[in-house]
Amino acid sequence: MDNVTVSREEIERRTILRRDWVPCKAAFIDCRTPGSDKKDNYSFIGAGVSQNADQFINLQERHGFNLGAAGMPNGVVNSLHLHFTAEVFINFDGDYRLRWGADGEQGEYLSTDGDVISVPTWIFRGFTNEGSDEGVLLTVLGRDDTGGIIWGPQVLEDAAGHGLYLTADNRLIDTVAGDEVPSGAALIKPMSEEEIARLDVFTVEQFRGRVVQEGDRRWIERPFLCSDLPGGGAHLALVIGYGLSEDRRAVPAVHEPHGFSLAWLRAEPGEGVLAHRHDRTQVVTAKAGRWQVKVNSGDEEQVVELGHLDSFSIPVGAWRSFTLLDGEGGRAADAGTGELLVVTGGDGRVELDWAEDVVRHARKAGWALDANGYRAPSAVLGMAAEDD
Repeated sequence: MDNVTVSREEIERRTILRRDWVPCKAAFIDCRTPGSDKKDNYSFIGAGVSQNADQFINLQERHGFNLGAAGMPNGVVNSLHLHFTAEVFINFDGDYRLRWGADGEQGEYLSTDGDVISVPTWIFRGFTNEGSDEGVLLTVLGRDDTGGIIWGPQVLEDAAGHGLYLTADNRLIDTVAGDEVPSGAALIKPMSEEEIARLDVFTVEQFRGRVVQEGDRRWIERPFLCSDLPGGGAHLALVIGYGLSEDRRAVPAVHEPHGFSLAWLRAEPGEGVLAHRHDRTQVVTAKAGRWQVKVNSGDEEQVVELGHLDSFSIPVGAWRSFTLLDGEGGRAADAGTGELLVVTGGDGRVELDWAEDVVRHARKAGWALDANGYRAPSAVLGMAAEDD
């Protein structure tokens, strides 16, 4: 792997702090529909499915996925719509009622703090904030090009009553503001009843199988080569995909390919993951506690600190380590413990390349990686005979 050194300027470009969030209040065609007219849409990495050309994007760079957030005051509704690629919600301290089906009556689920929800593709979905105004749903969308979205027929009808239309190439036309439909442009028409009838049906039980609540997380206590070394004691919970785990027995809660893996890291102050690198895109977001991310090595080392809802996109191939500085901001039940959300590009396992000193100290502690990249006792590996 080529050596990658990340400049301070590049690190600052890739750091998206909570204070850097810029909302778009007219991202979608329902932005004037009563009950849906007070939404804030955020696009942190990629445009997501925003239909407004003026949507602010913090980092416009291909990651293989899009990262954003929905901010909605209590009672505000996100109208029924359909995605072609993965849509995953991560609940950061809120109460949201999700509903699905063409009329929103096929089923519903009340999401609370800490949930990760992988909504099936090709079904209509919408949600309402039933909690505080400050609740946030972080969103990860599969692929760089999501293919846009399809709105429920009633959503398009209601929007037209407020002078809003959508062109086939995903442009929002606001006739009230003076926009005119471009010459020759086709307007999106509602999905036919025949096509709607062909969409998948999901029971409440099936949908619940795509939800990983805080209590569902299966924590791996020694997920990495560095797990028995000072400062390397983070635990890992796989949610979507196999991702970073070096435990051969680890199984994610959701196996279906999404174009990315998603996992939680948790640690106590002073612990985390020691220096490593890999060839995938990766974004980390602090859920609880203050985290320190070190990038590069030796004299080139750079430091980023992340608090609640701060994110950092780590360049492919760069050395990185994660350390919890303190558990400030965590829930009372987990006082002193921090949580870091880790989203990594690609559907397969990620092969970690560890710093030489990590490999050396791990071997002294009795651990190494086997030929499949899994953590194993070094004494046992020493008994294996190599093929000619």
